[in-house]
Order: sequence, then structure tokens, then C-alpha cells
Amino acid sequence: MVTALKVTKFGVRATAGLMAGTTLFALATAAHAQQAPAPAAQTSDAAVAPAETRTIRSLRVEGTQRLEPETVLSYTRLRVGQAYTTESLDQAIRDVLASELLADVTIEGVETGDIVLRVRENPVINRVILEGNKRLKDDKIVKEIKLAPRQMFTRTAVRADVARIVELYRRQGRFAATVEPKMVSLDQNRVDVVFEVREGPKSKVRQINIIGNQEFSDGKLRGEMATKQSRITSLFSSNTSYDQDRLAYDQQKLRQFYLTQGYADFRVVSAVAELTPDKEDFIITYVIEEGPRYKFGEVTVDSNIRDFDDKALAKGLAMQEGDWYNAKLVEDTIDQLSETAGAFGYAFANVTPDFKRDREKLTMSLNFNIAEARRTYVERIDIVGNTQTQDKVIRREMRLAEGDAFNTFLVKRSQDRINSLGYFNEKFEIEQKEGSAPDRVILTANVEEKSTGELTLSAGFSSLERFIFQGSVRQRNFRGKGQDLRLSADYSSYSKSVELGFTEPYLFDQNVALGGTIFRRDYNSFNYLGTDRRTTYQQVSTGGQLVLGVPLTEYWTLSGRYSLTHDSVTLDESTFFTGGQCDPLKAGRYLCEALGKRWTSAVGLSLIYDSLNSRLRPTRGQRLVLGTDFAGLGGDVKYLRGRFDGDKYWNVGSGFIFSAGLEGGYIHSLEDGGPGVDPVRITDRFFLGEPQFRGFDIRGVGPRIQRIGYTGTVAGGNQTLITDEDQIFDDAIGGRAYYLGKLELEIPLGAGAREMGIRPSIFFMAGANWGVREPNKTASFTQARFLTNADGSKTILTDPSNPAWATAALATNADGSPSLLPIQTPQSTVVNGVSVPLYAVPITDSVAPGQLTTCSIGFATTVGGACSGTSVNSVYNVQTDPFVERFLGNSPKPRLSVGIGVNWNSPFGPLRLDLAHAFLTQEGDDTKLFTFNVGTAF
Repeated sequence: MVTALKVTKFGVRATAGLMAGTTLFALATAAHAQQAPAPAAQTSDAAVAPAETRTIRSLRVEGTQRLEPETVLSYTRLRVGQAYTTESLDQAIRDVLASELLADVTIEGVETGDIVLRVRENPVINRVILEGNKRLKDDKIVKEIKLAPRQMFTRTAVRADVARIVELYRRQGRFAATVEPKMVSLDQNRVDVVFEVREGPKSKVRQINIIGNQEFSDGKLRGEMATKQSRITSLFSSNTSYDQDRLAYDQQKLRQFYLTQGYADFRVVSAVAELTPDKEDFIITYVIEEGPRYKFGEVTVDSNIRDFDDKALAKGLAMQEGDWYNAKLVEDTIDQLSETAGAFGYAFANVTPDFKRDREKLTMSLNFNIAEARRTYVERIDIVGNTQTQDKVIRREMRLAEGDAFNTFLVKRSQDRINSLGYFNEKFEIEQKEGSAPDRVILTANVEEKSTGELTLSAGFSSLERFIFQGSVRQRNFRGKGQDLRLSADYSSYSKSVELGFTEPYLFDQNVALGGTIFRRDYNSFNYLGTDRRTTYQQVSTGGQLVLGVPLTEYWTLSGRYSLTHDSVTLDESTFFTGGQCDPLKAGRYLCEALGKRWTSAVGLSLIYDSLNSRLRPTRGQRLVLGTDFAGLGGDVKYLRGRFDGDKYWNVGSGFIFSAGLEGGYIHSLEDGGPGVDPVRITDRFFLGEPQFRGFDIRGVGPRIQRIGYTGTVAGGNQTLITDEDQIFDDAIGGRAYYLGKLELEIPLGAGAREMGIRPSIFFMAGANWGVREPNKTASFTQARFLTNADGSKTILTDPSNPAWATAALATNADGSPSLLPIQTPQSTVVNGVSVPLYAVPITDSVAPGQLTTCSIGFATTVGGACSGTSVNSVYNVQTDPFVERFLGNSPKPRLSVGIGVNWNSPFGPLRLDLAHAFLTQEGDDTKLFTFNVGTAF
């Protein structure tokens, strides 16, 4: 029954529920008859008495608004001149109401034969309103329901739409969801239909019970299922919600597991999912029968292809007689035999296993029958789905041509090469279809293009470079020809760069790659004093490079290159210079030796082996690069440098990807640097640390110079070396040789985390950096001396010009170490290109007390100007307190680290987090536990 309250003139909505059931129309008619005048009562009496036949004299319909009267009558069998009875009138009411066009029907004039059908039409829907839905948006629900504005309102349609909405929520795992329909009456027989939704929580799988398992534990079997129990450890998993389709899938997973363990008779007796009384969770119960465990019996191959030796094929199979039966091995063997036939050109070879089960001996004998087939040839290669990429870009990656003998290995290799382009979705596969004849096959590359243009504007924060600003434009498939065009610019506190590059992978449509790059890179090297970074030297590199690549075989490529680079290495003159020259006491002798401008003209060769299935995110295959560079074709730098870099990937199953990598290099100078000066310049050496060696700070591994000062005074005889690491100057100077090895396991997560782009991994790393000469000491400090007075006290001598210096005793500290004097360095300035000494005016002078001047007597108002006055000035010295330099880290012994990392394609850009512990180090190494990078490429 439908009831409603009228809407008041103030527009306040009043609603009434739409009952889920429907009262029988016959009962509604009887209720109306009880309220009608006496004639209706006579009709009721007539219904009890024997049927009385009358004739319809007239027939009309009253109460219609939108419907034509003839439309209403068309749903009945009543006609003028026909006989009627009470039963036929009741049937007419039922027929009209069954049309769902009318809300109510009554019949008058039963006694006289002047029949009047008084009707009330169903209202017209004004609006369909959804309330309370948050998990499912309106557009998702509206396209599923049938009710819509300007349609006729019916209770049947409302009930159907309620069921549809509930089903939508059930598909999302929300079995507690309820929908209450309500109707708001409006004027002109219009209504608003309101569906009030109570979504309820997502129904989880509270418990998975398994009955009948004896050989394997419940936990082991649950681990084989896709559905997981709702636990705190499954926070990122989307498989804890109940899904009926997944329930069927899990039964197949259980069967597959048991079949791989030898239980050929295994079956799932029943699988029942029960909703808990609160309708929030499900309890799933499986009843299984394991059955006995079988072993392989005799395994044979029966080939009808004459090129194959049955016995040789049987010996090469993975299973042998006596092994535990494994259905997965059987499937793999079928694929193996099919691929073997395909490698010989038989594209449609049919391999069928014949099983012979011995229930007494519990053995399963197998015969693989290879049906007779014709050698197949490629009739045609179709490229489908490429709208931007030219056909030739795809065809040149095909290892088969039209007319070639079919080969499954070459088909798979072609598929990998096309995937590696990065222009198409990763699930691309080459389809094989029968051609115009039995010995013909059609290969179809059905590609689905994805965006290959990249525009990146990002800002981020790195523990290595602090604030970073990046901008880049790249088109990896320029003009659809597979060309790579790129422009990038980076800016941070310690590095700036701009680079323009272009690569043509097939020069003049030949299998020769040509690329070029021009660049400008500014890099500021730095060290730490406490938590403050101090810039040491600035390196500006400007140049370009040309690269030419020629494939030697399917997997081997030879690449040649030529580069011309201009390097300028400078120091901050206000900090590290004295008299226009680099001051070793301030900068260190090793840095002063690195200053200057030079050209580097170098040629190089690389031999590359690449069998990766994808260059973007490989899961199997390997890549090896052996390279050497010679600098000395002109320019100012001469050296020979060699490098190697190898990576191998294994898909170990269940989504786990294991990889191993090893890289290293050595550089040999063709110049002589002299004693204490390494001939390889600091800018050409290898450095090792963050980000490539996780667990260590930037340039944290390898040769370095530590400058350690003293506390205490000479007079006090209490000089001691500083032990606070934050007060020690630490400069990495790089090495001639390095190596770095890595083992990493990428761990799969649930679908929810995978959709978020989260990829965790665990890793182990080992590496070292070494091989430079120990630099000359920057300074040698004079040991203080003392005289013993008559009273036994000591007088410390700090001036070697003192006449008593030669006969005085050497002064020591309380711990027995020598007591060292600071170095007094006369200061100078540059006037007209000439170094001129600086003097200090006495503080007692009335004209310029304490001022610096180039005048030995008097004072000049400008540097190098005319001197006036009579003051006798003293040479201006800068004092350098004593320090010790230690040369550390120059060792090939491995440094080891282990840790966990996470890659996340976050809304703010790519994010890399690493937590690594360096558990084996050498003295001087700088370790770092946690690093992160946002807005930079991994």
C-alpha cells in the first residue's frame, strides 16, 4: 500500500514509507466496497451468490489525466453488449492494475449495466534523490537504476531499484547496506522518489575455517588463497573483504595447490560463507577431502613430428618416474614441448597428456602425445592500435619478417623488444592466428599506446641537496618515429644544470643509433663543520657528447662516443685566498692543487649486452656494460678510464623480484703528478656514497682528509686533539678505483598498495673506493720551547728568533705530546696585479688606529695609495692554530650495509625512502641511517 501526505504551501516535505510488500488488490477493492453506499454491498452479496449474468449497456472511464480512456479499456476484456459477471469485473480490475499505469481502480454501475471504471493514475516522477551514499557516488548509482524523472511511478520499479542499489553495495563488500525508499507527494500528481541509503561498514572476512585437512595446516592453506582474514597485518590488503567470485577462485587455488603436492584426488566438498548476525563480517568454512598422494609413474613422449626424438625429449622433461606428482609440472611440460615445436617452426603443434592412474600403487603415468603438424611460415604481420607511432617503429623491433619460418623464441623476443620501447601498455602480447593455409600463421601486434610525452615541473626536498627545483620536457616518441628529445633544468643549493639531448635510434632507417647532448653543470663540493655545510670548491662543466651505437647481434651492441668538456674549478677567494693566491692553510694543499681551467677531449667505447624484458621496470633478464674512455685527443687532460656495470633480474614468483648488481671502475693518468700529488685530478676521480650506496652519506666512502684541531693552550701545556666529530673538517678527495655490489628483493603488497604505487624492498650492499696517493701535508707546526727558571718555574718561548731558542728545551703537553705553536702568516693584497704586503696601524695611533694599510709608515686612505703620517706599522699576520691532518679511507676493504627501502609514486612526485644500517665500515667513513628524496627520479 502507498500512502502520502500533501506538501504544504511552505514547501516542507513530508514522507511516508513505501511498503516492501504489496497488499492484494482484491483486498483493497473489498475495503473500498465496505466504505461505499449500499450498491457496493449488493455487489459483495452478489459475489457470494451464484454468478448472475448481465449485459454491459455502456462502458466509460473516469479519472484519467494523462492516459486516454481507450488505453485503460484496452487492458480489459470488457466490451459494450457483452455479458459480465462479478468474476469478470474482478478480473478486469486485476488486468488494469497489472499494467502498472494506475494506482487504484473501482467499478460502478454494476446493477444497471452502465459500467464506469473510476481510476486514479500513478503519479509522475519529478526527481529521483539519493541520500546517505558516500562510498558510491550518484553517477555510479543513477546509471544502474531504472527510475528517472518524467517516468511513471510504480511500486514494482521502486522495489527493483532498491534491489539494484543493494546489489551495487554487495559488489563492494558492504552486505550490511540497506535502502529505504520514500515518496514525497507534489501537486499535479507528481512525486519525488527518495532513496535513503545506510551504507554500513565493509564486510570483512573474520575467519576462514578448513575442515578435513591432515597433511597441511590451516595457515598454510590460507596462505594459498587470495582471500585473507581481516587482521592488523593485512592493513594494506584489499583481499580481506568478502567477494563471492573470489570464493570460487580460492577453491581453484586450493585444488591447484594440492595437485602440485601430488594429491590428484583432492576435492572441495563444500564452501559456505555465513554472514555474522551483525552483518559486518563473514565466516567462510571449507570442507575438503585430501585423498592419497601420488607419484609419477612412467613418463614418455610420443611425437608424430618426424624432426623430434621421443626418447631425447623424454629425458629432458622436468619430471621423472618416482617423483611426487605435480600438476603444475605437467602444464609447464606441455608449454615446454609446445615452445620446442614452435622453435622448429611448428606454430600449431598440439600437445596432449594421456594420464594413467594406478590407485593401488598410487602412481600417475603420463604420455605426452605431440600430434602431427606442418612446419609453419609467417604469412603476415599486422600492426593494430597504433595511432601515433609509425608502423616501421614497431616492425623494426620484430625479430621475424613475413615469409620467415615461425619461431616461438623470436616471437617472444619481439614482444620483449616492443615492450621495452615504453610506448605501449605493459600487457602487450603478439597474437598468433591461423593463416590462409594450414602452414601459414598471422602475427598480430595489438598495441595500446600510452602517453610518451613528459612535462615535469616540481619542487621537493632532498636530504642530499636540500630544496630542489626541477623542470623537464621530454618526448620519447618524437613525431611517432621513436626519436627521443629532451630538455631539462635543475636547481638546488649545491648543484645547477641544464641539458638538451636528442637520439635517433635508427639513423636513415638503418639499425644504427645516433645521439647528442649539450650541457652546462655547476656543482659545489662541500664538507661539514657540525651541522653546517661549508662549500669547498666550485666546478663548472660545459660541453657536449656524441654517441653512436651499432648492434652486433640480437643482444650485443657496440657504442662509441666523443665528448668535449671545459672544466673550471675555483674556490671562494674571500675565504681561501691570501694575496690573490690559494692559501693551503685555509683550503688544504690538495684543493689548491685542483684549481684551474682545463679542456678534456675524450673518446670511448662500450660493449653492451642487454636481454632485459623491459628497460623501464625489468623483472627478468640481464644487462652488462663494459666501457673504456681515453682522454688526450688534444685538451689538457690525459687519462685512461675503464668501467663495468652489470644487473640481473629474476622473477622468483608470487610477485617477488630479485635483482643483483655489480659495478666498478678504474682510472689511470697518463701524466705524472709528482711526489705527494696524485696525477688524477680530483674532478676526474670516482666518489662513492649517497644516493648510490645506501647507508652512507654523500661521498661518505673512500679517501678523505680530516683536519683536527686542538683544545687548550701552549702556555697551559694542555693541548689535546678535538674529539667532537662535529668540529672536525672532513673533505672527501675521491679514489682511482671503486666497486659497488647490490642484492635487492622487491616485495609485493596487496592490490590497494600496488594501486598507490608503493613498492617496498630489502637490500644488501657492499662497496669500496680507494687508490689515490697520500697528499702532501698542508703545514708543519713548530714545537714550542721553554726555559727553566731559578725557582723551578718554566718560561714558554713562542718566538724562534729569541736568542735563547737554540738552548731551550722542547715543550710538551701533560700527556707527553708535543706542544705546537700557531703559524703566523703575513697577509697581502693585490695592487695593479702585484702582491703588496699589508700592515696594521698601531691602536694608539690618533689617525687610523688598528686599520690595515699597504704603508709601512703612515696610512693611505685607498689601497695602494699615497702614504701620509708618521706611525710605524707592523706586518699584519693571520694566525693559524695548530692542527693535524689524517689521511683515511684509502682501502679496498668492503663496506657493508643492509636495509629496507620504499618507492612511492606519491601525489607530490616520486618518493624514495631508505632505512639502511652500515654494519661494516673503515675509519673515516661517514654513515647515514635514513635518507629520503622527493621530486627526483629514482
